[in-house]
Formats: sequence, structure tokens, C-alpha cells
Amino acid sequence: MAAYPQDPGAPDAPYLSFWQERHLCTLTTSRPDGSPHVVPVGVTYEPEAWLARVITNKSSRKVAHVLAAGAAGARVAVCQVDGGRWATLEGVAHVSGEPERVREAERRYAVRYGRTPAPNPDRVVIEIALTRAMGRG
Repeated sequence: MAAYPQDPGAPDAPYLSFWQERHLCTLTTSRPDGSPHVVPVGVTYEPEAWLARVITNKSSRKVAHVLAAGAAGARVAVCQVDGGRWATLEGVAHVSGEPERVREAERRYAVRYGRTPAPNPDRVVIEIALTRAMGRG
């Protein structure tokens, strides 16, 4: 089986370009029983910080799964696919409700997805400290 590793902090140009296009992604977290919970999300990727972000509501199941992992964070993956192009980012997720972090995540979302998210006082950001990247842009 072929592997397509990428450096999460310095991916090749086609891979980075793919993450800058508007694509629906998935986030995979683990349920308490260990089974995967896969949901559609918008993701932003900041390779120079080794960071991916997902904005969401603080009452979502994905947030509950990340919080259940405790202070060490939750192992998660985000993925996008378009024909033969695909990209996966893996890392350790934490949830933040800090206004500055949420605003930065919203700003990056607006750049990638071409629209500013509607105001939501219950919004938080899932920040993923990246440990692995793979795929073909």
C-alpha cells in the first residue's frame, strides 16, 4: 500500500493549495465506547503553527467527545476528498471558548469558505495540534 506523508508544518504546494480551496471536511472523534464519530465540518489549516481549527457549538457531540478525553486532549483526524485528491490531518484536539481564539477561527473560516459565520454566543473552537499529515493535493 502506498503512503503519502506530508510535513504538517511544511506541506508541499499542491497539498497546501488543496487545503485553501473551499471543501467540506469530516472530523473524526472517538465516542466513549471507542467507536468513531464522523461528522461534516469546515476546517482551516495553519501549517506554520501546526494547527487545524473547527468552529462549532459548545453543546455538540464532537465537543463532548474532545472534552471527555481530559486535559491531555483527544486524538482526532480531519479529512477532505475531491476525486483523486485527498488530505488528512491528525493530531490532539482541545476545546477553547476564549474569545480571541474563537474570533481567529471565525476569521480563518471566513477566508477559506467565503462567508462570515453567523454570530453565535455558544461558539467554541476545536484546535487540533497536528502530529501527522498525509494525502495528495
